[in-house]
Amino acid sequence: PGVLAAAHAGRVALANAPGNGVADDKAVYAFVPDLVRYYLDEEPLVPGVPTYLCGVPAQREQVMDRLADLVLKPVDGFGGHGVFIGPQATPAEIDAVRRQVLVAPQRWVAQEFVALSTHPVVEADRLAPRHVDLRAFVLLSPDGGVVAPAALTRVAPEGSVVVNSSRGGGAKDTWLLGAGQPAPESAQDGQGGRRVRTGR
Repeated sequence: PGVLAAAHAGRVALANAPGNGVADDKAVYAFVPDLVRYYLDEEPLVPGVPTYLCGVPAQREQVMDRLADLVLKPVDGFGGHGVFIGPQATPAEIDAVRRQVLVAPQRWVAQEFVALSTHPVVEADRLAPRHVDLRAFVLLSPDGGVVAPAALTRVAPEGSVVVNSSRGGGAKDTWLLGAGQPAPESAQDGQGGRRVRTGR
């Protein structure tokens, strides 16, 4: 009944299909390589961040031994809330997250810490580095998936490695070259004046 029945009858269109929120469960991260192999019948082209399920005893033991090296996230977390970053944590914070994981291990995943790239941003009339990530979008149609000619670059606030708009971060313009357009040439690379291209 309600919206689902109306969508099924073709009376309304939904931007996000029912059930797509399962991808927001961070425990899914651990299964992405297997999902690629199963659904696409190929090896992942880009390696994901190794993810450990704290609800699995053998994986939890490894996580407990390496809390100071890992990033822990609540599986149902959003907006960067509840994220624990081991390399930046104090001994008291490490002990606190250890207790939380032991009380409800199925609620946590751990990932290897990955140093995000930085990008210059304008801050008070000067350039300053900020951690960033890039979000690409794939749109589904009856003819298949299409990579949208748009992307979102999210920017962390100063001093933070958590890139999330709801945690004080922001967004930057992201420029994509159209198909078939040559990439802009870089400055000379010092090799006899030869110019090199960046990107595709």
